[in-house]
Amino acid sequence: MRNKIQNIIIRKANIADVDTIANFNMAMAKETEGINLCAKTLKSGVKSVFEDENRGFYIVAECDSKVVGQLLITFEWSDWRNGVFWWIQSVYVEPGYRQNGVFKSLFEHLRNLADNIPDVVGFRLYVHKNNYIARKTYEKLGMSGLRYDIYETSF
Repeated sequence: MRNKIQNIIIRKANIADVDTIANFNMAMAKETEGINLCAKTLKSGVKSVFEDENRGFYIVAECDSKVVGQLLITFEWSDWRNGVFWWIQSVYVEPGYRQNGVFKSLFEHLRNLADNIPDVVGFRLYVHKNNYIARKTYEKLGMSGLRYDIYETSF
């Protein structure tokens, strides 16, 4: 059952949002990849973004004074483009608020921010191969899949 959303407020997250963001990240990892994250490590990781602005920043969506969505922006320098890509990460919208424009509002807010920063040359994100709903959402907002696969090694 979806909530009827009257007014979505987008704002930069602050340190008071750490618990909510960590909880959303925990829920997202479980929902999208079946992963149970370590709560202590996750909360420390979220908190560290607020302690060092070079790591990135979170923005959140509020409805009726309740945070219902989020995303994290991190930075990647591109020598090819002589600018910065903003990586959209940790995207989460509470299930009852999905398909009501919450992510679209977050995305449009990012576009407005980026339009005023000449060094930002684009947005990038990664999405799980089987997350078809998210893929469709991103495509509706003008994003498209790239010809690259992402590889990782963990330490």
